[in-house]
Amino acid sequence: MSIGFFKQALSVLQRQSRSRTSHRVNQWFKWLSPGLAIKRWLLISVGGVLLASLGLAIWIRLTPIFWIIELVKNFLSTITDIIPYYISGPVVLLLGILLVLWGQTRTVGSITSVIRPESDEELVDVLLAHRRLYRGPKIVVIGGGTGLSTLLRGLKVYSANITAIVTVADDGGSSGRLRREFGVLPPGDIRNCLAAMADEEKLLTELFQYRFSVGDGLTGHSFGNLFLTALSEITGDLERAVAASSKVLAIRGQVLPATLSDVRLWAELDDGTRIEGESCIGEAKGRIAKIGCLPANPPALPGAIKAIQEADYIIMGPGSLYTSVIPNLLVPEIADAIALTDAPCIYVCNIMTQPGETTGYSVADHVRAIDSACGRALFDAVLVHKKSPSDRALIRYAQGNSHPVFLDREDVLKLGRRIVPANVMHEDEKNCVRHDSQKLAKVLIRWYSGAKI
Repeated sequence: MSIGFFKQALSVLQRQSRSRTSHRVNQWFKWLSPGLAIKRWLLISVGGVLLASLGLAIWIRLTPIFWIIELVKNFLSTITDIIPYYISGPVVLLLGILLVLWGQTRTVGSITSVIRPESDEELVDVLLAHRRLYRGPKIVVIGGGTGLSTLLRGLKVYSANITAIVTVADDGGSSGRLRREFGVLPPGDIRNCLAAMADEEKLLTELFQYRFSVGDGLTGHSFGNLFLTALSEITGDLERAVAASSKVLAIRGQVLPATLSDVRLWAELDDGTRIEGESCIGEAKGRIAKIGCLPANPPALPGAIKAIQEADYIIMGPGSLYTSVIPNLLVPEIADAIALTDAPCIYVCNIMTQPGETTGYSVADHVRAIDSACGRALFDAVLVHKKSPSDRALIRYAQGNSHPVFLDREDVLKLGRRIVPANVMHEDEKNCVRHDSQKLAKVLIRWYSGAKI
């Protein structure tokens, strides 16, 4: 019985050893992967060692080299007299290779422990992932609110060349208070995007979204909003503050406000009623007929225009139609830049209607609203979720006068848009319906890959 046990234990150890050896060999060969720029520098280093040795030999006229060579020759002759050359040669060669590999492994391990001390990921995997991400397409995402940050959370897996252009029309909650008290642009949507694009997303999201529950003047404010407001005061404006915080947080890509103007939204309802303020528009009691901003025609941030001009792919939404997506397009230079680009452009339609803002809207109504606000057709296709939420979710949303956005296929096609149907919904345990960041990003990248062919 004991012999059988020892045999079984030995077999398990052998399998584990082979598994570790196989993994280690695979990791070594990854260093020879194309694009890492390792092989060329390794060869150059070897060439440098050979040239340095040759230069030293020429400089000292070979005298010490000759005696060293003779000493090595005599030593090797003695070794081969004791152990045949066909045995000693391969053994010494293998020993040398093992020493080189061991030394390189320990060197890489030391570098990894300094660069990523708390990560189990190996340096070669980090370099390969970094290379792949920074070779990804240049993507511009336009919007605001939680919809934009949800999308960014999924897209950052496919590319680090992402620019999020964010509305600065928010005037409610913590952002609105800071806007009124400090005269700064509302940082709320930018805060969400920075947290979503950061490497350490979970911790930063918790930190940036933390809201103070006590304290004179602090109650209701989020830490992220206060952080960006302080940086705006230090650096001079929101653009510099976002750039500085992006470096601190090591985000993948960049976040840019659509404009640095103090923009205030207004909307006109079908009955002629005029509403001012982003927070009031979201609670409109009638159908919105027209939307604009004060001041009219605000100048765009130059960096946002440059990002659109250089983009390989442009995505609009998801997010509140009149208070997150359209406000960016009320900056004429942004709409003009999108109209002039050859990059494929897609609009991600919301899954559910938004009470007071898009009550009763179909997919075509969303498209018409954007076209009307911009005075032209800016995007080529519209992504629509094709699976209905659960009955419990439908009942929950119906109580708040919200329903799934109906796909009126023929009307959308008449507007000259392609329809991209996909299952991109996530429904949580409370029956809240949201876009699934990973599914949505996967579908959008797949559509882009097909559109560029």
